Amino acid sequence: MLLVPLLLSLSVHEFAHAWSAFRLGDDTAARMGRLTLNPIAHADLVGTVLLPLLGIPFGWAKPVPVNPARFRRGVRMSTGMMLTASAGPIANVILAVLSTVALGLLYRFSPDLVTGRGALRVLLVVVIQMNVGLAVFNLLPLPPLDGSRIVDAFVPLRLRPAWETFSRFAPFLLLLVFFGASYILSAPIDAANRLLLRLLQAVAT
Repeated sequence: MLLVPLLLSLSVHEFAHAWSAFRLGDDTAARMGRLTLNPIAHADLVGTVLLPLLGIPFGWAKPVPVNPARFRRGVRMSTGMMLTASAGPIANVILAVLSTVALGLLYRFSPDLVTGRGALRVLLVVVIQMNVGLAVFNLLPLPPLDGSRIVDAFVPLRLRPAWETFSRFAPFLLLLVFFGASYILSAPIDAANRLLLRLLQAVAT
């Protein structure tokens, strides 16, 4: 119930990065076989396999390589990196929304399949929660997370030295986030879950 949703969620996330870069003209990931939903192409032994097998509801995949110098003419490197970085969390949000709609339709038309602790219901709930968590976590403006590349595109030149100094300390801040994730991420995750709950109720009734 953790391995399958995590493989799906991370594969969709990394595929979205590769697809976005490819659409912008960079075929680096495609040439390396990363423009695919096949989880084997994206799997990391520790982050994608061992952690969920140990019951840890979190993980990571191999990062998709992006070469901004290969973006097509007319696409600024910073803009291209922002769009490519945004694609991953957006894909997780879309997957969470689609899973919520699927669960709502099952409640409406086949409630016997999702009553109690049925496997299908648990699977969809895990997919929803996991993708909300991945989207929120990856939007944090801490390198090497996707949020840092989004913020980087908007940092003015006069603030660039301060941003680069901040980025050097980002790994330590990321450790703090890991240890205090339940406090730091709880508010945005709860807000997203409330919205998805309203969507679930609207579809189910």
